[in-house]
Amino acid sequence: MTQLFTLLKISDGLAIQFGADGLGRMFLCLDTVMWILVGIYAFKYKEHMKHTKRFFAFYLLTYLMLAALSMAANYLTMYLCFEFMTLLSMPMVLQDGTPESIAAARKYLMYSIFGATLGLLGFFFSAHYGAGTVFTPGGLLDPAKVAGNESKLLVVAFLSIAGFSAKAGMFPLHAWLPTAHPVAPAPASAVLSGVITKAGVLCILRVMYQVYGASFLAGTWVQKALIVLSLITVFMGSMMAYGEDLLKRRLAYSTVSQVSYVLFGVFTLHPVALLGALLHVIYHSIIKDGLFLGAGAVIFTNHKEYVSQLHGMGKRMPVTFGCFTVCSLGLIGIPPFAGFLSKWYLAAGSLSEGLPVLSWLGPAVLLLSALLTAGYLLPISIHGFFPGEGEKEAEGKEAPFQMLFPMLVLALGVVVFGVFAQPLADALLRIAEAMF
Repeated sequence: MTQLFTLLKISDGLAIQFGADGLGRMFLCLDTVMWILVGIYAFKYKEHMKHTKRFFAFYLLTYLMLAALSMAANYLTMYLCFEFMTLLSMPMVLQDGTPESIAAARKYLMYSIFGATLGLLGFFFSAHYGAGTVFTPGGLLDPAKVAGNESKLLVVAFLSIAGFSAKAGMFPLHAWLPTAHPVAPAPASAVLSGVITKAGVLCILRVMYQVYGASFLAGTWVQKALIVLSLITVFMGSMMAYGEDLLKRRLAYSTVSQVSYVLFGVFTLHPVALLGALLHVIYHSIIKDGLFLGAGAVIFTNHKEYVSQLHGMGKRMPVTFGCFTVCSLGLIGIPPFAGFLSKWYLAAGSLSEGLPVLSWLGPAVLLLSALLTAGYLLPISIHGFFPGEGEKEAEGKEAPFQMLFPMLVLALGVVVFGVFAQPLADALLRIAEAMF
């Protein structure tokens, strides 16, 4: 951490502190850009929503808490910001006030608070066995205090990391995502999937690399168990998305799978895989925001929510479906679109790590998931632009420009960050190497 700002000192070992390391700045920039673009879209989409003032109030407050979370300098600050971010984002899920949205918001809250409670367990143990409280590259544990207590700390590390993974949608704490996304307004779904799930990733990065340290966890049962859970989630999410007809739920299951690509890279504890994970954090945010905004444009303009209703819709909404197609190609990982390079580094890092079985199983699962991703995304574009003979073409019209503009920017980002990826990769590599 750079120079710290202490907002409130509770006692000698407890303080609300903020700082700006490379990892925090990366997440802050990402959150800000995505929030602005989705906000521009939301000002038009609000015509499709109830209680718009309430939505934008919580939309702004959630961003402020995400910004604070990015800058959190110790475990206590991170935990408090994480909990407040959950409480402030929950009203965006229940925005419509229907029984389904209320139930989804309750589920989102239950999973998030349960996960954060497990994360809080790690705070107590890190405070007791740590040499300090400020996040430290390589970990803050005191070797003298840890000696003889390694087994206990590994259990706590697993529980706290698994707890924060609820926000990231990792199995078995993933079920809130496919429930919350279909009922939330499209702008809320976009930031839930593209940004808020990454809050869980940020907390996991802090806990693994700056509390316990990669050297403490590498090769342990904790690392192997987390890798297995992430790979299960990657495959399961892709399979569930493949068979889902409701468009926003299909994209939600896709998020379950794709964010676990990131977690797989984080759990590999290798600099190259971690670089792939950080790249995929950015790429997935850009891509998935674009996909959800595209789905929202179809719902807003033409009131169609199911994939089976979209045959021929690409002819009616060429810009929307063009952006959707570009984002789909990026999510699949087809070069030169953004998404290919991150998956390349994830596979390369896994193969370099040398864990028995898992080092090659990881890339194999990622490849299988990419094929499934093509299977559940490309048919939307193919049938949208080229409906089959005898298929009834949907009626519809293009979305307003205020909604198209953010989608065009995001689609352009998928191309630019794929073709000119090296400057971003170099910057993120420095952040990844500093974590060790």
